[in-house]
Amino acid sequence: MIPDSGASSLSSLPSVERLLRHDETAGLIAEFGRSAVTSAIRSVLASLRHELRTDDSTVIPGDIVLILAAGQQLHEGAQPSLRRVFNLTGTVLHTNLGRATLPEEAIQAILLAAREPTNLEFNLLDGRRGERDTHLENDLCRLTGAEAATVVNNNAAAVLLVLNSLANRKEVPASRGELVEIGGSFRMPEIMARSGCRLREVGTTNRTHLSDYEDAIGPKTGLVMKIHTSNYSIVGFTAEVPEASLASLCHERGVPFVVDLGSGTLIDLQKFGLPYEPTPAESIANGADLVTFSGDKLLGGPQSGIIVGRAVLINAIKRNPLKRALRVDKMTIAALSAVLQLYSNPESLHHRLPVLRLLTRRVEDVQALADLLRGPLASKLEGVAAVDSVFCESQVGSGALPTRKIPSAGLSIRPISKKQGSGTVLERIACAFRELPVPVIGRIQDGALIFDLRCLEDETEFAGQLPAFNLLGVRTK
Repeated sequence: MIPDSGASSLSSLPSVERLLRHDETAGLIAEFGRSAVTSAIRSVLASLRHELRTDDSTVIPGDIVLILAAGQQLHEGAQPSLRRVFNLTGTVLHTNLGRATLPEEAIQAILLAAREPTNLEFNLLDGRRGERDTHLENDLCRLTGAEAATVVNNNAAAVLLVLNSLANRKEVPASRGELVEIGGSFRMPEIMARSGCRLREVGTTNRTHLSDYEDAIGPKTGLVMKIHTSNYSIVGFTAEVPEASLASLCHERGVPFVVDLGSGTLIDLQKFGLPYEPTPAESIANGADLVTFSGDKLLGGPQSGIIVGRAVLINAIKRNPLKRALRVDKMTIAALSAVLQLYSNPESLHHRLPVLRLLTRRVEDVQALADLLRGPLASKLEGVAAVDSVFCESQVGSGALPTRKIPSAGLSIRPISKKQGSGTVLERIACAFRELPVPVIGRIQDGALIFDLRCLEDETEFAGQLPAFNLLGVRTK
């Protein structure tokens, strides 16, 4: 039995229908639909009913307050889960934050492909069915020197497809020092096992010789794979077999030679003051029969895995039923095509391709930005945290150029409160920045929240949302 006071309160709750007929509800119904508004009102009333049953002193709000609560619930539920953020982590190609941002040319190409029908698999010359790879193949061959090319949804898929197509139920010799683990704890040996081939490890962790491959290649060999260790480096007493030597051996023995470059770039990064990174064109010139690499890392395009090489092998890969399961959609093709076109003008590439523009940004410019923003942040956090301009180091990210740090600058936010524990205050500050209209993501390091500003290109919008910064439980100005 419900107590009399509670029963009286419950009986005075407005009905769902009464709230739906209210003038204030009309706008919500127009925006979200009657069914969604009805569900939200029922949810608000159910929560209030629960409060009344547990606390008979609860005051029933007026109808407008209840409708506003339902509206807030609807608006919060309509917020997309995938949102834009400010990447101030110092990692340019941050896997968790979407890796490479696309140039405007690629964005416009995506809009066109999404909005209108396209000739995705239609040959405009003869009016027959076409192949989606044709929109990318010419550019990829031009940029790499390969005979043919195909594209799938990421580089792990590219490796899987190559192995399954050419080495299913066969052995694949690979150096122990190259059996990498990529993001999300996916390991190359596991990908190879799933492809249906059998890994045959050769050499040791730090030293592998041509004779190791000579001993491993036999009647059961499907192909030989060389894996570029793009996300780590082994130094000291080391040895590895050059691609050209390994290619010659494979061709003598009649087995394909495959190079996995991981986060491969299409150009010589040394031109832009960045460390050397091998390119697919170099691997093809060294005799590789196939090369696989990512499209969304140093290349600066959308998520994709690219396979280039000999036409006879590419054709065999295209005939594999897995190719259809791993193929990319029209928007990826449109974006990647637009990015590849930018490489036709390498002189302007570092201005037009965001990943290169950010990686080559002058540290003096980033420092000037830090000096500009320090004041507004210090004012907002007065009495809570000290805000200082600092020099810091950025990194490429996504397993690319792992040993190279890039000089950068940013802001250090260090709590001054001792009463609540600086760690607690620091977490609250970081959380409050993540709750801004455009969430701000930094990194916590040595007891401070660091905002590396290398990737901040819209400082006006960043500063403009600071008035919405709300640090609950801690005083701010």
